[in-house]
Amino acid sequence: MAFIEEYKAHIVEREALGVPPLPLSAEQTAALVEMIKAEEGDMDQNIDLLTNRVSPGVDDAAYVKAAFLNDVASEKISVKAISPAHAVKIMGMMLGGYNVKPLVDALTSSNSEVVEAAKEALKHTLLVYDAFNDVEELHKAGNAHATEVMTSWANAEWFTHKPALSDEITVTVFKVPGETNTDDLSPASEAFTRSDIPLHANSMLVARMDDPINTIKKLKEQGNPIAYVGDVVGTGS
Repeated sequence: MAFIEEYKAHIVEREALGVPPLPLSAEQTAALVEMIKAEEGDMDQNIDLLTNRVSPGVDDAAYVKAAFLNDVASEKISVKAISPAHAVKIMGMMLGGYNVKPLVDALTSSNSEVVEAAKEALKHTLLVYDAFNDVEELHKAGNAHATEVMTSWANAEWFTHKPALSDEITVTVFKVPGETNTDDLSPASEAFTRSDIPLHANSMLVARMDDPINTIKKLKEQGNPIAYVGDVVGTGS
């Protein structure tokens, strides 16, 4: 529980800076997994953290998350708060990386709910790289589920099933006169924060104008997306 209290304090600190909390580290993710296994603490909160506060892809924390969810999906372990199919669904939100092999393996599961969840997840996962060949091999071996995934990819359902663009989009223009260069958007004086993109973004344009971030916030109150406009944008990028 100490980890949860520390993270809650971190959330409060970040809110004061106007930025989202940092994602969980591998160590924090491992601690969270143990809490879920032990049914410790607020389980809705725990599942939300696991689902939404771990970086996707090949981050170290993503490895911990995918390994745990794969154990649940393959029924190596049983967790009251996460069914095997739900574990696959959460993995399907990880974009690509460590989740891909478990999703492909799930196509051969004897659990029909797991298979259905894996199919839907893979249909909308593009960053599969060499795992494409594994799905193709299953397809050639007569796995109908793999064939369905391959057909979905071929038909670009990951794209065609997205909501259509509006015929008209209204934006609020935020114009910065003159030339905008890299150091205006990413000041060298704040280079130490570059690995923390939301925090680093707070320094955007600080050398060009007074209170740029609050200026943008006020413009957002109009309810429209913001369009950044300048005479020349991007010199030095």
